[in-house]
Amino acid sequence: MEITDLKIRKMMTEGRLRAIVSITLDQMLAVHDIKVVQGESRLFVAMPSRKDEGGIFRDIVHPISAQAREYLENQILNAYQEQLALMQAEAEMAEAEEPVADNPVTGSDASPAIEF
Repeated sequence: MEITDLKIRKMMTEGRLRAIVSITLDQMLAVHDIKVVQGESRLFVAMPSRKDEGGIFRDIVHPISAQAREYLENQILNAYQEQLALMQAEAEMAEAEEPVADNPVTGSDASPAIEF
């Protein structure tokens, strides 16, 4: 099994939900609504789920083995961290590009000083 496409659909900063992700497996199967969640001690990946009649959330799709779960979680969390770093870098660049107020020159015929 290989993740052949991974898209971070939405990023959040408020609350425990941090991102909504979609993946494609082996260019054959798409899985949507995978969640990146901030737990008490770390980020984790929650597979798509729905609430049953008893009010219990059940996964719609999930990895069978611990190895498959680890692979999916590592790939998704790495992509999330890369996207987060990119967003932070873009915000820093935008902040650095904000125009700085020039020092006003008083007087109408003021010219730069020339030293000899």
